Amino acid sequence: MEPAFRNTTKWRTHEMVLVTLLILFAIAGKFWPIFEHPGIELDDSWGREFKDANRPFGYYWNVLFPHCWTLILLYGGYLWLNFYIVPRFAQVNLSEGIILEGAQGKALKGAVWGLVNAVVLIVLLGIAFGSAYTYTNAQFEVGGITDAMMVGMGLRQVTGWVIGFVIYALIRERAIRRMQQDVLIHASQISLVNQVSSFFLVYFAIGSAIVNFEVIDIHEFYDFWFFLLPQALLAAVTNLYWVFPLKGEGKFWRWPIVWRLLIANGGWGIPFVYYGINDAHDQPAVYMSLWAVNLLVTVPISWLIFRQWKDKILQMKGLETALGQSEADLQFLRAQINPHFLFNALNTIYGTALQEEAGRTAEGVQRLGDMMRFMLHENHLQRIPMSKEIDYLKNYIALQELRTEASDNIHIETIIDEACPDFSIAPMLLIPFVENAFKHGISLRERSWIRLRLHCEGKRIQYEIRNSIHPRREGDPEKGKSGIGLKNVLHRLKLLYPEKHEFYMHQDEKEFFVQLTIQP
Repeated sequence: MEPAFRNTTKWRTHEMVLVTLLILFAIAGKFWPIFEHPGIELDDSWGREFKDANRPFGYYWNVLFPHCWTLILLYGGYLWLNFYIVPRFAQVNLSEGIILEGAQGKALKGAVWGLVNAVVLIVLLGIAFGSAYTYTNAQFEVGGITDAMMVGMGLRQVTGWVIGFVIYALIRERAIRRMQQDVLIHASQISLVNQVSSFFLVYFAIGSAIVNFEVIDIHEFYDFWFFLLPQALLAAVTNLYWVFPLKGEGKFWRWPIVWRLLIANGGWGIPFVYYGINDAHDQPAVYMSLWAVNLLVTVPISWLIFRQWKDKILQMKGLETALGQSEADLQFLRAQINPHFLFNALNTIYGTALQEEAGRTAEGVQRLGDMMRFMLHENHLQRIPMSKEIDYLKNYIALQELRTEASDNIHIETIIDEACPDFSIAPMLLIPFVENAFKHGISLRERSWIRLRLHCEGKRIQYEIRNSIHPRREGDPEKGKSGIGLKNVLHRLKLLYPEKHEFYMHQDEKEFFVQLTIQP
């Protein structure tokens, strides 16, 4: 992806602006009473709990300074997490196991260093918050409350905040990375994320201003504005764009819709209840209440909205799929009409012509012609008979075997079930894996193998390829590059066969293995 597209997702920017505004409003809110009340009146209105506990009170020492320094430290911790700690966790990819060498080894070491920094941050903020509590809590040194207890309280609170933010930030980074890999394909998702994040930027900024400057002197407003309503709004958005579009023309009460409804309308309440309800005993009851309210109120309201906006929402998702397919097809054609492959094919035919004047040369020319004919006439169709895809696959393998059959160290084994039912399949969907196998698995100098198995069972196509692996020489222009069309075909599978395909890929020092199952 070109660098110009990197800033299309504004989630991080909106989040940064929001956190900055929340901190500024919170600090300004502590200065605000100084301008509203004279000194004695200020102490009387804010220091009643201290006087009841027979503790001296001063607004500056017991409210303003402790709150301001904890807010400033909290903002510094947010920056530390966002720009230093989280990026080190986000670089780790454990899908292929723990590897202590190369780029992944470096990423793991960075994650360990990030963990050390996270622990240091928790300790520093915990001590700072505990110290602040000794000034702001009227019950300090009353009833056995000590410095150690205050620090322990601060450590517990900060630990929850840090762990929660790291989990959220990793989810955020994964989502942003996925969208920015293909800006065109995920254009509607990026637009939706930007709209939601900008809405909550304004929404929480307004709520923070109202609370900190005491525009509305209602305690329940805080819980309603910051905890009850946001999770209901997020649940409604999830219903509109993730759950309800699955209905189509079928029945509403189907398991794929039901489990999404339960997750969408229950999942958002977890962080809001955990961070909004201080009493752990009340959290389960409050959470179940929010879940029930969402199912009984948010779901019906969002369903009515969906019915009004149904055409627009489905049209947007349809345009995204069509745009993604067009982009994928364009990239695929660019990958398939590969001068490097055509040059090798022509060299193969030329070399064969020098050895014999008829049979093998004619066979090579015929197979290459069949392949080019397929690309010109079938490749633009959305679906083709499975038999045509198999023919293209066999022609490609036979043409490559002309080049490799002279070597005793190369073994190519193909088991292709040609008695498949009358399946139709997207064209050029299977060939990239074979191209990748020949590109990376064949060496004219070392023992090499490719084993291909294509089998139709019931309503499924099962496709497996194994190939040897050979390290490329230094200076090889193909070194470090992925297989032809491999990344692209994965995008096509997601677009054309959502929830109807399974893909597994594994690589070790000797072999590369791909397994694909499709329900056409």
